[in-house]
Amino acid sequence: MKLADFIAKAKKSTYASGAKPKILEDGFEELSYEERGLHYRDRWKGTNPFGGEEIVKEKDKVIWIMNYYGIVFSIKVESEKVYEFLRKAMNLVSRERPFRGPSHFKEGDFEYFDKSEGTLDRFKGIERILYMDEEVYRLEYHGGKL
Repeated sequence: MKLADFIAKAKKSTYASGAKPKILEDGFEELSYEERGLHYRDRWKGTNPFGGEEIVKEKDKVIWIMNYYGIVFSIKVESEKVYEFLRKAMNLVSRERPFRGPSHFKEGDFEYFDKSEGTLDRFKGIERILYMDEEVYRLEYHGGKL
């Protein structure tokens, strides 16, 4: 299985699916997915703001990593509604852009934008959510192959 396909499938099977995270001893939350010798782990701390990392291992070797930091900074809409919409956008992640969601997605009063540069080898990007045309959420990320 190609790495981009695996990452897209793992994201859809974890956070985007609404799966319940495991609470670790250090207070971090974690979701994981395994298939055909590849292991994906998404580990984060906090809800607003929050930060974390996604890691893909092949056997015991880390082959890909992404770090992220995000925040909901509006009182116009509840953070849980923002995260609910984010999961819908993340369900549209593709093998062509496996970092976050699609470049653009709109549903009702919410609108999602993701702008990235680079490839799986080395990338960075910014994910934003607007509610009624006002930015209410932002996440910055970066990473690449190791």
